Amino acid sequence: MKDFKSIKKIPEILKIAAINLALLLVFLELGSLGWYFLKHKQFFYTRSNVQDKSALGINLEGVRLNQSIIVRLHPFFGFIEKPGPDFRPGFKVNNYGFMSPYDYPLKKTKPNQFIIGVFGGSVASNYGIFEVQNKILPQYLKQLPGLKDKEFVILSFATGGYKQPQQLLILNYFLALGQELDMVVNIDGFNEVALSNLNNKNKIDLAMPSIQHLMPLTQLANNSLSVKAMKTTLRIQETKTKINQGLESLEHCSLAACDALISVYVQNLVNNYRKDTIAFEKERTKPQKDESGSVIYMNTNKSVLEDSVAFEQIASQWVKSSIFMHKVLSASNVPYFQVLQPNQYYQTKRVFGEAEKQIAFNKDTPYAKAVEIGYPVLLSKLPNLQKNNITIFNGVKVFDKTKDVVYVDSCCHYNQAGQAIFSNYVGRSILEYLQKNEARSKKK
Repeated sequence: MKDFKSIKKIPEILKIAAINLALLLVFLELGSLGWYFLKHKQFFYTRSNVQDKSALGINLEGVRLNQSIIVRLHPFFGFIEKPGPDFRPGFKVNNYGFMSPYDYPLKKTKPNQFIIGVFGGSVASNYGIFEVQNKILPQYLKQLPGLKDKEFVILSFATGGYKQPQQLLILNYFLALGQELDMVVNIDGFNEVALSNLNNKNKIDLAMPSIQHLMPLTQLANNSLSVKAMKTTLRIQETKTKINQGLESLEHCSLAACDALISVYVQNLVNNYRKDTIAFEKERTKPQKDESGSVIYMNTNKSVLEDSVAFEQIASQWVKSSIFMHKVLSASNVPYFQVLQPNQYYQTKRVFGEAEKQIAFNKDTPYAKAVEIGYPVLLSKLPNLQKNNITIFNGVKVFDKTKDVVYVDSCCHYNQAGQAIFSNYVGRSILEYLQKNEARSKKK
């Protein structure tokens, strides 16, 4: 009899379970709608069609979805990104490996075009992308009477891992090809100290391109890439495939809950990607026991230089490279502006929140000590640059007044909020300099 009563209660139990499940799904959907609105500042059901994967709410900074993590050797530049498509609409890795809407050299098609060349490493490359998308610098420059009617074209000659004298060499290379430039912005400092320091620790000449980027290419050319590095590379490729699939699913979500759950899943994949790339960087920069038979030649040092000697040489090369960039440009009356980029490992008065500390700092990074030692040496050279008529902006305190999270990783890169602050600083600094220069000219 009890069994019969229990059986009779099953439909009622199922009914209650179904109601509870439905309520759970409703609350999940409502919560997801609120989360979506806070994240995107628009309602999920009336959202606009997404043309750019970066607008899906996933932080894809530094994730190379459409190409191998391995860069390509270049006979003049050291290494470049593999030319091909990019996930950002209107961009590609162009014929010379730079992130740009255009192939190079680019000739002016209108007399009022004003071409701005951006040089440096990954921070400069990201700045170039942000400028093409948001035109912050052109908005400042248009405040000058002589530039208000110009059509501004931003060309990036920057790539992750570049450091002086690569900027100098690349500038001269493209000038030799006939590339027209009306202004040059060189954003550097971090790679010079952080990556040159890694060269030194591996007994590679400081002026050579980054060993962190060249070592895996050398190992591939010599068929000596470690098994561990190859396994990590395969795992990274698998993760990228899953990220692409997740982004595809996000574009077709019809419920806010679907968007929320897949967003969390994809962001977790992106975080795993970044962890694996860090592991790959560590593994691939381990020197091989015997490089004597290498098909790639790199100038070496007999021993590791003392920090005091190494960073003095690094700073000296940085200064000389900038002086020569300025000289070759000034011969054609092209203004040259240099920006010392901010970095989290150079201590200023900025207060980091706990959430940003988790993102921006890594006790195992090889970069922290290099920045702590190297940035003061670079800063000590600013009077020398100014004495040589170089306009350099010291941007190390750019983020001091904001409480927002601005760093996107434990290396050196900025999120959209950070990019906006940094771009406005560069634009405002250049405008103020040009206005003062114009005022001085009128007095004469």
